[in-house]
Parts: sequence; C-alpha cells; structure tokens
Amino acid sequence: MNNFSFYNPVKIHFGEGSIENLRMELPQYGKNILIVYGGGSIKTNGVYDSIMSILNDLDMNVFELSGVEPNPRVETARKGIEICKQHNVDIVLAVGGGSVIDCSKLIAAGAKVEEDAWDIVTKKVLALEALPLATVLTLAATASEMNSGSVITNLETKEKYGWGSPAVFPKFSILDPSYTFTVPANQTVNGVVDTMSHILEQYFNNATNTPITDEMSEGILRTLIDVAPKALEDPFNYEHRETLMLAGTIGLNGFLSLGSRGDWATHNIEHAVSAYYDIAHASGLAIIFPNWMKHNLHVNPARFAKLAINVFNIDATGKTDEQVALEGIEALSAFWTSIGAPNRLADFEIDASHVEGMVEHCLVYGPFGNFNKLEAEDVRKILEMSL
Repeated sequence: MNNFSFYNPVKIHFGEGSIENLRMELPQYGKNILIVYGGGSIKTNGVYDSIMSILNDLDMNVFELSGVEPNPRVETARKGIEICKQHNVDIVLAVGGGSVIDCSKLIAAGAKVEEDAWDIVTKKVLALEALPLATVLTLAATASEMNSGSVITNLETKEKYGWGSPAVFPKFSILDPSYTFTVPANQTVNGVVDTMSHILEQYFNNATNTPITDEMSEGILRTLIDVAPKALEDPFNYEHRETLMLAGTIGLNGFLSLGSRGDWATHNIEHAVSAYYDIAHASGLAIIFPNWMKHNLHVNPARFAKLAINVFNIDATGKTDEQVALEGIEALSAFWTSIGAPNRLADFEIDASHVEGMVEHCLVYGPFGNFNKLEAEDVRKILEMSL
C-alpha cells in the first residue's frame, strides 16, 4: 500500500435516541443556530419537533433555511450565507441527507469569506475556516456526515463540482437509524447505490498489497447486497436500517482508502450528466458505473475478476479474468436494477444532444481518473454506452 496520513475529527453519536446528545454538544458553540433542511419531511416524521424541543430547552436563537434541493444549488447556499452573516450565526445544524449537509458545508465556509460562494466551489477561493457545523442524518448514503467533501450545482451555468476543506468536517453528527424509517423506497435505493458506488470508486485503485481495505470493501458490498432488499421489503426494521446507515458512513469517511487512492472518474462523469439534466446523483451512478467498468476492464482484469468472485460469487472455473469480470459487472448492474435503479440514460429521456457539452464539463481540469486517466474520447464512449 501507499504511505498515508489520515485525519478525521468527526464525533459520531449513533443509535436510537442519540438526538439527546444535542443537549451537551450545542451549548459550547453559542446561542445563534441556523437549521438547514430540505423539502420538509422532517416536519412530518417528528424529527423537526424533537430538535426544536431541545433547542427551546437550550434557549437558542433559531434561524431556518428550508428547501435544499436533491442536487444542492449554489443559490440556496447563498441564502444561508446571508442569514449567517446577518444574524451572527454561531453554528450551522444540517438536518437531512447528503444534499443538505453538502449545502450546509458551503454555507459554513461561505459565511467566513467576502467572495461569492461559487468561488469556493471552483477553487478560486480557499475555504480556510468555517462556522462550526453539526449534522442530524436522515438518509444513509453519502457519508457527508463524516467527511470534508461537498458537491454543489450551478444550474445557471450547467456546472456541478465537488470541493472540500478540512474546515468543514462536522464537529459532530447524530445518526439515528429510526430517522430513516419513512424514507421513500426510491431514496433508499439511491442511498444503497450511492454507498456501493463510493466503495467501488475506492476499490479500483493502483496500490499494491491492500488486503485490509479490500476485505472491508468486499464485506460491506456483500452486506449491502444482502440487506438492501430486506430493508426495502421491511422499511421499519431497525436492524436493517442501522446496517445501511453505518455502511453509508464507512463508505466514504476515509477508512476504505487508507493506503490507496481511488478512481472517482464515474462521479465526475455523473456530475456532468446531472448538471445538464438534474437527475438524482445515484441514478446516474447506477447507469454509468457498469459502463465505466466495461470500458476500463483492460487496465487490470484480475482486479475486476476479484470483485466478481468475492462479492458476486461468480464461478471462475475454466474462465479468463475478462470473462469472470464481465459476469461480475453484469451481476452488479442486475442487482441495482432488481432493487429499482435505472440502467439507461434513456430512462430519463436523455439522448445524445448534450454529450459534447458533458464531455467538456468532465475535462474542465484536464484528463481525470486515478485508476485509469480518461481523455475526451473515453468519456464520449462511456456516455454513449450509457444512453
């Protein structure tokens, strides 16, 4: 494996009733708090009332920003930044899934600079400091509750980019699996696909001697394949929900990339697609990832075959690595389809109209991908395979 330095300062409170930890955590940061959330489901499932009861007991001054989009937009973050500056907010509390937390990270960072928030996303301005950020997770998917990354969309310019800074690591995160009981089935599917995609992005690396992280990655993938259908069938099963939640957090909190550097090309391609069409991030990943795998199979067939054998139980008897690998890729796509994920961009009425624009979006910083560098023609082929 490669030499590495590791840092993750996030405190996690995991389990039913863990919302009560807000009582001891919040007072150390101040009295003025901005709560950020999405479409309002937290007001129907009781989460909002639980939080507000605690904040009232703590005599905190509460400000709110609702309506964060599934692909969080810079315009929404700007509204939150304005609230923070106008009311001297001391801490930002993100209540939701990865989109809400990603938007809150930009709010926390943007509140500390004079420049526009989009300049942080495009790396024209470095986020060297940020307001304290805490999270209450309501959707298992992105691990944004335990990492320093964020993805933001600018619909006006049809751009969607990832950015990050150590300054936006959450100070603490509340993870109560019961808060995911009422998540709609399609969002549960998206969470599973997102988690698996994060693991796969890290699994495809060029480091040698990575048995620990390989076993961890393969084990979590096998567990998700086993538990996801059960959670969809019995959404109020606490054990299934806690398994999905912990898998989502470990999937991208840095543990699985110790000693290696994952690829992340598929995420870059999907960002381009959803920048143009505003589809769910996980839906794009479910479509694109198997095609990225087919396109890059030649780089290290044995790596793909290992995944096929250890995760999907593909019988390798009398077969080449390439044959085993292809069966594994088909098994992955079939699993995602079986739980309700899409497998063609045409499912969203997406055609070849904006392929060239999406290719340009992917290559704004030049060739990309750590497992295998992709050029324009590679991206074009993967997108065409995905149509």
